[in-house]
Amino acid sequence: MLRAAGIGVGDEVVVPAFGNVEVAEAVTLAGALPVFADIDAVTYCLDPAAVEAVITPRTAAVVAVHRFGRPADILRLHGVGQRHGLLVLEQAESEAPYDEVAQRRERASYLDAKLRGVRTPDGGDGHTYQQYVVRVPGNGRPDRDAFARAVRGKGVDCRVPVKTPVHRLPEFRRCVSLPETERAADETLALPVDALLTKRDMQRTVAACNALGGLLQPAF
Repeated sequence: MLRAAGIGVGDEVVVPAFGNVEVAEAVTLAGALPVFADIDAVTYCLDPAAVEAVITPRTAAVVAVHRFGRPADILRLHGVGQRHGLLVLEQAESEAPYDEVAQRRERASYLDAKLRGVRTPDGGDGHTYQQYVVRVPGNGRPDRDAFARAVRGKGVDCRVPVKTPVHRLPEFRRCVSLPETERAADETLALPVDALLTKRDMQRTVAACNALGGLLQPAF
């Protein structure tokens, strides 16, 4: 899409650093420079205000990536694009069948109601819960990783959705301030909401998380 739009050498393309190294790689393959903007703390997608803050005369496009089944704020991003004459591209997530999405939403609703001690995801804007991503409170990555190990020890197949933001990878290392991206990488954990999970599986997830959630306190 970038090449078809005529984007290449000398151009800058604004992309998220929270996951999807393939997006930055595609920009590089087109000959342009990926420029990282921070994410919104609720949606984990590009923050339109952060995008606007990194625009330069060389900026040619913005690539919005929908994250975990929660869509980016495309209307506001298109508004930024119109103000600055930029192309706004979207990387959509694969669509699941309606029945599967309905089952994931049902499981997500159960977790929303039962989980304690973790911050549950915002379900707005038609969230399809490709991943059910919570925030683990405490002291960032050390506590999140300890929490994940303990929950896995109880038989819950959780995982860290983004281990290293793209701007921290050797090939894309940048000295940029992306506080929400860094915080999300340190605190997020994806819990299972697969359509095959039984009620007992969901109860096990809740019990494992709730036994730990109140033990982690933020550092002062």
